[in-house]
Amino acid sequence: MRHYINYLLSSKLRQNRSALFCAAGILIIVLALSLAVTFPSTAMMGHGDSEYGLNGLHLRPYMMGTVGDVDHSRLDPTKYLTDVLPSTVSTLPDGRTLRTFEIYAINKEIEIAPGIFFPAWTYNGHVPGPTLRAKEGERIRVNFKNLGDRPHTMHFHGFHAAAMDGSHAHQLVPPQGTFVYEFDADPVGVHLYHCHATPLIQHLHNGLYGLWIVDPKEGRAPAKEMYMIMNGFDPNFDEENEVYAVNTVAFHYNRHPIEVKQNELVRLYLANMLEFDQINSFHIHATFFDYYPTGTQKEPRDYTDTIILGQAERGIIEVRFPEPGDYMFHAHKTEFAERGWMGLFRVMPTDEKTTVQHGHHDLVK
Repeated sequence: MRHYINYLLSSKLRQNRSALFCAAGILIIVLALSLAVTFPSTAMMGHGDSEYGLNGLHLRPYMMGTVGDVDHSRLDPTKYLTDVLPSTVSTLPDGRTLRTFEIYAINKEIEIAPGIFFPAWTYNGHVPGPTLRAKEGERIRVNFKNLGDRPHTMHFHGFHAAAMDGSHAHQLVPPQGTFVYEFDADPVGVHLYHCHATPLIQHLHNGLYGLWIVDPKEGRAPAKEMYMIMNGFDPNFDEENEVYAVNTVAFHYNRHPIEVKQNELVRLYLANMLEFDQINSFHIHATFFDYYPTGTQKEPRDYTDTIILGQAERGIIEVRFPEPGDYMFHAHKTEFAERGWMGLFRVMPTDEKTTVQHGHHDLVK
């Protein structure tokens, strides 16, 4: 409770909005999402969709999504899917590659659903923070600057010295302060970085997290690759999420389906950073996928269509879609799906008949 009170007193929301807005926040959010599910705009429908279904059924009352759209010039989940933070590459005296990243923490108001704004704490002005990527064995240097209004850190999952951990009180970076994190890219896999300042519940929920990927020296098989972090938001600060998403914006990939090709290998780097809820899940319709927990092993652990993840669990999904069409992906917790954690893969047809390896089965198309 003390942390919650401090959160309210110190938030940007308190500075920029009236108490009335705070009190009415939950009502606005629930109404916005409820109305969006019940009466969606025709504009949210896909290119092949109609307002009428089988036997003339009127579809509008049954479609999930939002009314209107967010301002993508401020936060664009479609761009985030494939973006990697640029780095500067140089050579160390021992011949190894030194890869340097520039990261800053800054407060920024973000739009998490049309008309629903959240006073986030961000890395490089985005939630999730930018994706960092390097090859196994490279030396990594992260020049971090804190442009926020309270102490922050960066804590990287993986191997590093204690001095680089970013988790102790003496490692807090004060406002306008800087720190240089340096370590080797190890082990191979998909990892996380996040702020480790206390109270963690604030710093994580407010948006200070991102993906940190270490590729094997030999690389991975060619694929269409994408980055996804499952998250949620509590705009009325009652420590319960009202909005759920993948990559922050509710229903974004429902309104803007992700295009892939029929039988194309799709590789998803997936992580769960949901706060306040114990678990999250990821489900794809009409196909199965290979799942590599943490991405550290060469062979998949699971061949399935649904995985369950606690906070900070992550892994690599490799999937193909044998048939063209629109296929849902979403949390298999209905509350999360109906409050924003819902999207579509739009599988575009190919003319070629090919034999592809799909999990443990050959598919001939």
